[in-house]
Amino acid sequence: MDFIANLALGFSLAASPENLLLCMVGVMVGTMVGVLPGIGPVASIAILLPVTFGLPPVGALIMLAGIYYGAQYGGSTTSILVNIPGEASSVVTTLDGFQMAQQGRAGPALAIAAIGSFIAGTAGTLLVALLGEPLTNVALMFGAPEFFSLMLVGLILAIVLASGSVLKAIAMIFVGLLLSTIGADLQTGVPRLSFGLMELSEGVSFVVIAMGMFGIAEVLRNIQSPEQRGIVRGKVSNLMPTREDLRQSAGAIGRGTVIGSILGVLPGGGAVMSSFAAYTFEKRISRDPSRFGKGAIEGVAAPESANNAAAQTAFIPLLTLGIPGNAVMALFLGAMTMQGIVPGPQVMMIQPGLVWAVIVSMWIGNVMLVILNLPLIGIWVSMLRVPYRLLFPAILIFCCIGAYAVNNSSLDTILMGLFGLIGYWLIRHDFEPAPLILALVLGPLLEENLRRAVIISNGDPTIFLTRPLSAVLLVVAVLLLAVSILPSIRKRRQQVFAE
Repeated sequence: MDFIANLALGFSLAASPENLLLCMVGVMVGTMVGVLPGIGPVASIAILLPVTFGLPPVGALIMLAGIYYGAQYGGSTTSILVNIPGEASSVVTTLDGFQMAQQGRAGPALAIAAIGSFIAGTAGTLLVALLGEPLTNVALMFGAPEFFSLMLVGLILAIVLASGSVLKAIAMIFVGLLLSTIGADLQTGVPRLSFGLMELSEGVSFVVIAMGMFGIAEVLRNIQSPEQRGIVRGKVSNLMPTREDLRQSAGAIGRGTVIGSILGVLPGGGAVMSSFAAYTFEKRISRDPSRFGKGAIEGVAAPESANNAAAQTAFIPLLTLGIPGNAVMALFLGAMTMQGIVPGPQVMMIQPGLVWAVIVSMWIGNVMLVILNLPLIGIWVSMLRVPYRLLFPAILIFCCIGAYAVNNSSLDTILMGLFGLIGYWLIRHDFEPAPLILALVLGPLLEENLRRAVIISNGDPTIFLTRPLSAVLLVVAVLLLAVSILPSIRKRRQQVFAE
C-alpha cells in the first residue's frame, strides 16, 4: 500500500501543468542534444544547470532528468540515419542501424529503437520505484564511518571502470578531491587554497568547473575535428515494423532491458557499457552471428533498450544513497545541492514528494518521447544540417552567460574558460574528466563523514575497521583497486575498452 501511496503522491506532483511542461522541455532538449553530434548529455546538463536555479527543486530535477534520458533516446536518430552517434551510448547502434537505413528500412529501425527505449525505460523506472524505499531503509542504518567507506568504494569503482590508464584515473580523483577543498574549512571556517580572493571563500562553483570541463572542452575538441556529416535527403517513411521485425526484436529488447538495468546501477557510465554488452550478448547467442553488422534488427533493439534502461537505473544509487554513479549523476547531485537539498537516504524520508515526483516523471517522459519523437523525425533530420561553425559559438555564449549568472562574478567566467582549457588538455592526453567531477562532488561529503567518524571515536581511526559494514566496504575497495592494477587484469581491461 505504501508503494501505491507513494506513486499517487508522485503523480499528483509530476502531473501538474508546470512540471509536465518542464518534463516536455527536458525530453525535447535531450532529444535535440542526442541528435546533434558533438554535444553529449553531460555537456548539455552542465551548460543548462544555471537555468534551473530559478526553478523549484522538483521542476528543476524533472527537467534535468528529461534531458538525460531524452539524450539516450535521441542518439539513435543520427546513428541510424547518418552513421554518426549523437552521444557515446549510441555508438554501437550505428553498426546495424545505418545498414538498415541503406537498405531502405530506416523507418522500422527508428520505430524499433523507440519501442525498445520505451519498454526499457518503463522497466527501469519501475525498478527505481521498487528498490528505492528498501535501499533507503538499509542506508538509514549507515553511520558516518559506513558512508565514508561507501563513498570510497564509489570512487574506486569510478577508477576501475574508467577507460584508459588506471593511474590517470587515480590522478583525476585526487585532483577532484583537491579542488573540493578550496574555500572555508567545514568546521573552523579558515580559508583554504583561496589565495586571498574573496570570490573563492566559498570554493569554486561546481557549475563553473562542470561547464568548463564538459561544455568548453567539448567545443574545443570538436572544433579540431573535421566536420563529417552527410546531408540527409528524402523522407523517412514506413515507420511501422513488420510482424517479423517485432518477433526478432522482442527477445533482444527483453535481454537488453535486463542487462541495462543491472549495469546502469554500477559507477562509471553504465549506459555506454550496457549498450556494448547487450550488442555483444545478442551476437553471441544468435544462430547466425554473421547477420550482425549487416542490418540485423536485433543489433538496434538490444543496445537501444540497454542504454535507456541504464539511464533510468543510474538514479538508484543517487536517490537512495546520495552516491553518483557517473558524471551525469554527479551533475544531478550538484544540482540537488544547489537547490538546498541534502543528498542521501534522508531525502526520501524528509522530501518523499520530490523523489517520487522525479521517479514518476521518468515514466511520463518516456511516454512523451514515443508520442513526440517519431512524428518529429523530419525536424531532427533538418537540424543535422546546422553547421558546427554556427552551433559552437552559440554554445560558448550560453556558457559565458550561465557562468556569470551563478554568482554575478566575472571571475567565474574566467575560471570556466581556464577549466575549459584544462579539460581540453586532459582529453588530448587521454585523461578522463568524469572521475574528477565525481571526486569534486563527493569530496565535501567524504571529508564531512571522515571528520564526523573521527570525532565519534575520539580520534581513533580504527573505527572504520571495528564497524563491520565499514570494514567490509573498505576491504571491497582495496580488492577492487588491487585487482584493477594486476598486469593480467589491466591488459584484459584495456582490450575490453579498445573493443
